[in-house]
Amino acid sequence: QFAFQENEIKLLTAEIERLKNFGCLGVSSSLEGLRDENAKLKYRLNFLKKSLQEERSKSAKSMININSCLQEIFGAAIQAAYPDLENPPLVVTPSQQPKFGDYQCNSAMGISQILLKTREQKVIPREIAEKIVKNIPANECIEKVEIAGPGFINVHLRKDFVSKQLSSLLMNGVQPPPIGKRKKVVVDFSSPNIAKEMHVGHLRSTIIGESMSRLFEFAGHEVLRLNHLGDWGTQFGMLIAHLQDKFPDYLTVSPPIGDLQAFYKESKRRFDTEEEFKKRAYQCVVLLQSKNPDFIKAWNLICDVSRREFQKIYSCLDITVTERGESFYHEMMKDIVKEFEDKGFVQVDDGRKVVFVPGFSVPLTIVKSDGGYTYDTSDLAALKHRLCEEKGDILIYVVDSGQTVHFQTVFAAGQMIGWYDPKVTRVAHAAFGVVLGEDKKKFKTRSGDTVRLMDLLEEGLKRAMDKLKDKERDKVLTPEELKAAQMSVAFGCIKYADLSHNRLNDYVFSFDKMLDDRGNTAAYLLYAFTRIRAIARLANINEQMLQKAAREEVLILDHEKEWKLGKCILRFPEILQKILEDLLLHTLCDYLYELATTFTEFYDSCYCVEKDRQTGQIVKVNMWRLLLCEATATIMAKGFDILGIKPVQRM
Repeated sequence: QFAFQENEIKLLTAEIERLKNFGCLGVSSSLEGLRDENAKLKYRLNFLKKSLQEERSKSAKSMININSCLQEIFGAAIQAAYPDLENPPLVVTPSQQPKFGDYQCNSAMGISQILLKTREQKVIPREIAEKIVKNIPANECIEKVEIAGPGFINVHLRKDFVSKQLSSLLMNGVQPPPIGKRKKVVVDFSSPNIAKEMHVGHLRSTIIGESMSRLFEFAGHEVLRLNHLGDWGTQFGMLIAHLQDKFPDYLTVSPPIGDLQAFYKESKRRFDTEEEFKKRAYQCVVLLQSKNPDFIKAWNLICDVSRREFQKIYSCLDITVTERGESFYHEMMKDIVKEFEDKGFVQVDDGRKVVFVPGFSVPLTIVKSDGGYTYDTSDLAALKHRLCEEKGDILIYVVDSGQTVHFQTVFAAGQMIGWYDPKVTRVAHAAFGVVLGEDKKKFKTRSGDTVRLMDLLEEGLKRAMDKLKDKERDKVLTPEELKAAQMSVAFGCIKYADLSHNRLNDYVFSFDKMLDDRGNTAAYLLYAFTRIRAIARLANINEQMLQKAAREEVLILDHEKEWKLGKCILRFPEILQKILEDLLLHTLCDYLYELATTFTEFYDSCYCVEKDRQTGQIVKVNMWRLLLCEATATIMAKGFDILGIKPVQRM
């Protein structure tokens, strides 16, 4: 990864030498220019050397992705064994059973099929596996390899390599694997509508989008989190007309709109039943869109009431997002329409201006028959702004699956007009399913209304406190600790229940399941985490002592459960790499649950702290095992942080 920088340093050094020699020839007229050029090159050289040093130092601290290392090793072996084979299959996966080693390379079968198809050579996979094994380059991570069955290559890792990686983790903390070029990532999530309350449907977008943003930030990318609010459109006409009637002095006295949802329903009822009101609502839209100051003020008042309500939820769930609603793109829409017209993509259909995109039967409507713009227009404007103004390298839209065809069409239109090349820029719709009630139908209240998100969070807090009191935690925790545990469990369980399901599927919302402290739930993981953190504390081992031990102790991994836990801890970077590629966060939840259960197996089999059976006095502390506890907790804490879950020291 440093080859490019090293090569540039060599070239710059050679260029400085050339300029020095050229200056010595006595060409005085251009001597000043040469000196300037020489100074610039020296500055660039020093900058490159410094940046290379920093990269190397960062890389030395980074966690190694063992799977990627093995892929490089086997990639080189396959290249050496079959130099004429183009893009041979490279399959390296963790082994499912200890008897098959730690990892497996299963490329031989695929290569056998390619040789048969392209060259009509019948070579049995086992022979191919033997040839690959003979060409494995020298490396620091493989202890031995074995060929099993028809041609599986079982890989056994070196214990000293795993031990060294664990020590590095303990000394440097959880560092992301090297990512190459730092990219700008734009994540569009949450996106509620002004004047409507956030409901359970917004919960998934908000939680998934926040977690994705945290993951890309941890990986070292620059992340712009955008809240594409529904803050513009015809509904504001009826809201402003109703505001004028109900609070005629709104320009001088701030209207006390307590319940914006009720206010919206009243204005909608009037819009549907009063013809005069409906006409006035349309006039209000025209005046708002022409930027009349009184109407802009009314619009801002309504938006502010909504913002305050949204912020209460974002504060509860620890969400950070930049508001950039549809109104932000309003002025850009006429230019978008003109650009599509100028390039000949616009057709007129029954008074509407539409754009047909190859491969899609339904066109985008960019201007309605009344001259107004649509969601299609604002989404195209947003796409162009994020690509061309924000210079996004990766764009992720966290929006429900019902919008899949819409976004596919918008993205394809962006490619068609030349805004981006999908080989260079990644534009993805991270779709998700709906939230279901325990009856497997869309999650509603008993009266059939959509569940308000604030009601849901308050119910979560109540149930979390009931659960803690059932366990008599109120008798051992201080009031402050109890409150912290309540919030950690309530909001952690709601987030984890969502994130632990494959986002592409619908999921059943059940407080009873999510608050269960058995199985793959936040309640179980949070409790497991506090137990792990307590082991060193109860042995009177503080952080400084653990840090000293991490520098001096060798982590012994002789017991099978120590070995299993050590390898599981080090799989963290490959789990994150997979999610950066497929954007499926449930993989991280599955991994954390596997890590917690693997730790329990280790703790049940390996004494970390040995006590006298009669007196209960500590007689021996096995420090290398305490370091394994610490490494487990460190990884879990970073996993929780990416998922937006706040653990507590005491539960």
